[in-house]
Amino acid sequence: MTSSEQVKSKRRRGLLPWLVVLLVLLFGLYSAGWFYMADKISSEASQAVAALNARGIQADCANLRVSGYPLRLAVDCDGMAYEDDTGNVAVSAGALTAVTSLVRPLLAEATLRGPLRTIAPGMPPLWLDWDNLDVSAKLFWPLPRKVSLAADGLSGQTDPADDSDPVQLFNAATAQVDFQPDGRDLVYAGTFEDLEIAAEALDGRTVPPLNGAGAATLKNGVALLRSRPQSLRGQAVEIANLELSSGEAQVSVSGPVAVDVDGLIDADLLIKLRNPQVVAAILATAIPEQASKINQGFAALSMLGSEPSLPLKIVEGKAVLGFIPLGSIKPID
Repeated sequence: MTSSEQVKSKRRRGLLPWLVVLLVLLFGLYSAGWFYMADKISSEASQAVAALNARGIQADCANLRVSGYPLRLAVDCDGMAYEDDTGNVAVSAGALTAVTSLVRPLLAEATLRGPLRTIAPGMPPLWLDWDNLDVSAKLFWPLPRKVSLAADGLSGQTDPADDSDPVQLFNAATAQVDFQPDGRDLVYAGTFEDLEIAAEALDGRTVPPLNGAGAATLKNGVALLRSRPQSLRGQAVEIANLELSSGEAQVSVSGPVAVDVDGLIDADLLIKLRNPQVVAAILATAIPEQASKINQGFAALSMLGSEPSLPLKIVEGKAVLGFIPLGSIKPID
């Protein structure tokens, strides 16, 4: 070995201890950060629950645990609960597990177990359940870049407080919704498959299994998300597409909708039908008292082809479908 090679070898051996020290230092900093975040999550959750309890609201994340060191950060609760007697609002759910990993630190994923039980003013108590419910969020500042919810085996029924039997409401094979900010706006996209609405929920009327898909943009939705307005007045939505189908029948709607400060609706929508005769048969079965009018109206639409479309215009609450006046829509809150 030449003298120059010996010098290089000594330098490499001299660097190795420093690399080890650097790795130990980095791991120590990471460990300190992990335990700081774990303590921060636990303390802030406790403070949030205490603040709600001080306002007379009972809230709980039962048996909160933070685990997963060193490769992930996991938060577990055995059950979730929120009860506000003053507002007559109560929500409870099963176990929650939320995880983010060292490999993908900006992706948070959560699994929530059912049932979800709710009480709210103006609504019957509800019992929602599912086989699997996953939530994911692509984290960013000041808002997540995207939040997604996906459920399999979703079902709903009433949840009577007395001894009466619950009323089955619906079942759906799958359902998914995505929310993401787009500048100042909030974009929604969602789908569901094999939605079966129970006849009990429709006063004995029957509707075939339905599939649905939709995409819409809530104007200035980011600010609305923060301010949580109590009224729909002054809000606007751009519907890219809302679609409902059953077998060969399909109805879709697209276009802008807005509510002015007086609660009057303005809209410029396009309604598209596929196989209007099949759509008519479904509606006539669901609304038998209007079957004659439905069949007559859709017979005329069938003359426009198998996929007719009609404009629906609403100006200050006055609706016109094509050239047919539909009457006025009451102002909304």
